[in-house]
Amino acid sequence: MKIVGLDLSLTSTGIALIEDRDAICVTRIQSRGRKDATLDQRHTRLHNLRLDICLAAHDGVRPDLIVIEGPSFGQARQGGQHDRAGLWWLVVDWLSQDETAGGWGIPVAEVSPASRAKYATGKGNAAKDAVLAAVVRRYPHVEVTGNDQADALILACMGARALGHPLEVSLPVAHLDAMTKVAWPPHVLETTP
Repeated sequence: MKIVGLDLSLTSTGIALIEDRDAICVTRIQSRGRKDATLDQRHTRLHNLRLDICLAAHDGVRPDLIVIEGPSFGQARQGGQHDRAGLWWLVVDWLSQDETAGGWGIPVAEVSPASRAKYATGKGNAAKDAVLAAVVRRYPHVEVTGNDQADALILACMGARALGHPLEVSLPVAHLDAMTKVAWPPHVLETTP
């Protein structure tokens, strides 16, 4: 079993890889852009980020499932939305597209920010720092150093649970309700106990 959680960002993408209960790795891929970047520079940055993220997610062993955080439509952010959306679609396309079309054909599940927060804390409107605190308490054996890594780990844990290999011994019903809000790929639904 290999499950990957991705919290995409233009500046600091969180990546969590779960191969079994004792083989959990979190990392991040950082990038810097410029406000005055040309279209060609932005294009190159997005494609380089896509390559770095996808290679880190695959890491030599094809994942059984990738769980990616969906866009946060409710947040008011200054600039960058267009490029963030582009990165999201580039990554999803490469990972999920059929191998005959140049992709890797890996099943991808999209989790909303509210469902990610609810799985971590029991509250869908929990702040990023509350999620980080919950992750540090629940998974003390994993070295998580920021919100992006915490979010990625929660996404991967949701995927592990969906595939029938939960990392947590138990979770309150309020946390587990987040699982019902995800449109899991068909093969995941077939294996979920």
